[in-house]
Amino acid sequence: MNGILKTLKDLLLHGGVRGLAGPLLIVMILSMMVLPLPPILLDILFTFNIALAIMVLLVAMNTTRPLDFAVFPSVLLISTLLRLSLNVASTRVVLLQGHTGPDAAGKVIESFGHFLVGGNYTVGLVVFVILVIINFVVITKGAGRIAEVGARFTLDAMPGKQMAIDADLNAGLIGEDVARKRRAEIAQEAEFYGAMDGASKFVRGDAVAGIMIMLINIVGGLVVGVLQHDLDLATAAKNYTLLTIGDGLVAQIPALVISTAAGMVVSRVASEDNIGQQLAKQLVSSPQVIILTAAIIGMLGMIPGMPHFAFLLLAGALGWFAYALLRRAQAASANAQQAEVVAPPVTDGGEASWEDVAQVDVLGLEVGYRLIPLVDKAQDGDLLRRIKGIRKKFTQDMGFLPPAVHIRDNLDLPPSAYRITLKGAEIGTAEAHAQQLLAINPGNVSGTLPGTPTKDPAFGLPAFWIDSALREQAQAMGYTVVDAGTVVATHMSHLIHQNAAELLGRQELQQLLDHLAKIAPKLVEGLIPDLLPLTTVQKVMQNLLDEGMHIRDMRTILETLAEHAPKTQDAGVLTALVRVALGPAIVQQFYPAAQELQVIGMDKELEYVLGQALQAGGSAIEPGLANTLLNETRAATEKQERLGLPTVLLVPGGIRDLLARFLRRALPQLKVISQEEVPGFKTIRVTSMVGGRA
Repeated sequence: MNGILKTLKDLLLHGGVRGLAGPLLIVMILSMMVLPLPPILLDILFTFNIALAIMVLLVAMNTTRPLDFAVFPSVLLISTLLRLSLNVASTRVVLLQGHTGPDAAGKVIESFGHFLVGGNYTVGLVVFVILVIINFVVITKGAGRIAEVGARFTLDAMPGKQMAIDADLNAGLIGEDVARKRRAEIAQEAEFYGAMDGASKFVRGDAVAGIMIMLINIVGGLVVGVLQHDLDLATAAKNYTLLTIGDGLVAQIPALVISTAAGMVVSRVASEDNIGQQLAKQLVSSPQVIILTAAIIGMLGMIPGMPHFAFLLLAGALGWFAYALLRRAQAASANAQQAEVVAPPVTDGGEASWEDVAQVDVLGLEVGYRLIPLVDKAQDGDLLRRIKGIRKKFTQDMGFLPPAVHIRDNLDLPPSAYRITLKGAEIGTAEAHAQQLLAINPGNVSGTLPGTPTKDPAFGLPAFWIDSALREQAQAMGYTVVDAGTVVATHMSHLIHQNAAELLGRQELQQLLDHLAKIAPKLVEGLIPDLLPLTTVQKVMQNLLDEGMHIRDMRTILETLAEHAPKTQDAGVLTALVRVALGPAIVQQFYPAAQELQVIGMDKELEYVLGQALQAGGSAIEPGLANTLLNETRAATEKQERLGLPTVLLVPGGIRDLLARFLRRALPQLKVISQEEVPGFKTIRVTSMVGGRA
């Protein structure tokens, strides 16, 4: 008893009255199967059952996507239990009081037994069976099949959807909270279709139970009426059959409504409009289709022997409706023409001045005219918002704020092309189709798609431009599907990360130092220009960015520069010293949680030769040696990739900068670190060798 009271107390404290509503409802429904109910209460409950079915149908029609009514499988179970409980309760009353007359089980059952079928139990029996067949064979079976296929396709498409979310997150288009919410929605969608697949079995079982209950009630009523109440067979058949038919109809009509709602929920395609708005937009929005329909109906109405009045009346109504749609379309077109903006005439601007000098944009995006909707807010283009997200993500990753991206249209470009520029020079160009989707092959797809073959502009993966209608099919096959705006945004994000060093100008560095001076004034005080000029600090930062490092740890960077600036002003030497100070972060970037570092090593003799070349004052490698070094490094890198290990070359600090500059262009995936940068608590294991064997 104490445990029950404690449970009730927890429900009230955590869920309030709503926390008790669900359990109480289930208990009341189940108790109706056992406890006798008076006819007046049966009338109220049957009316409530009908109202519940209508409410569920209206909610299903006004949802814009299936997950907006995620509780529907549970509602389906509860409504099925309610109908079965009412069947049991009404059966008890019919068998006990059916001999007294047609209103023995309440006015609702009497009305359905007399008004809907005219008091003829044969007609009622036929109508009841037809309703059960419609519910069981047509609606429930179709909805269950759609739910089953939807559950399978949703599960198959989950990896592709997850990869698309990760791509948006890495590109800075969405935040971690939005990504987490989208992942939860994907999982919830799979669970919803799986639950709907199972819940449809409830409705199917309900239809079978309805037929069996009807047969049992008729047979039981005849036995009770004839043997216990001494009624003649005809009277007993009339009373009990009409009551049974009324009872069956009053339960099956709400069941049919609920099944229709289930079919609408699982068969709709996600859209911003509800079902009524979709029907209005897609079914009756074309005047040409309605005119053709009216003409066909009119011709059928003029055939001798056809019902002329009905056909010609409907043809006239459809023709009037099509005429009204045409008038509305013409009015909208006239208003659009009046609203066109006329370009202002060219006027004399006076003499040229310094204000007319246009500076080259640091970062620029030029688009062809077909891509203008992507950057036009008036046309719901969201590329501007995505670019803001890219800049924010870049700032968080790299440690400084990049210049703003200037966007303009360029009629010299092909209509669907775009170009990304850095200081006026092109660094990337590709094509994107605003009305299509890009299906990217991550390497494990199950087939090809009908579309235009291409390559992902950011990473060079094979891809297809496909129609929007093929999104679900592509995701089910394992493709990562993104829209044109995401393609452009991801390409830009990749390029600005690659060119981070070029984006850190003196103005950006000064803004960064000014920001640091506000939160850590002693960190900046006395360094610039007392110990180092701004240009030297800028060069050190650019050297770090050139090799894919971030500059978020400004405390360590500036403290190291302040410590060694009195001894040297050489940017290369200072960069090497800063890298040693940042060694733990550099190693963690390539080996996030490994205690043992599996690296590419270099033969001692080769290290000695390169060191001697540097000591002799050379800054380049002899051509023959350079060719051999490049081939052996490429072979070691390929071996490391086959082993699934990071491609990191470990060399002495004296030759690290030379090798990093030499190998950067030919092997951009290879990272070169010095032995001094490895923390003392890490162990090293050479798995590949340049100039020798591991």
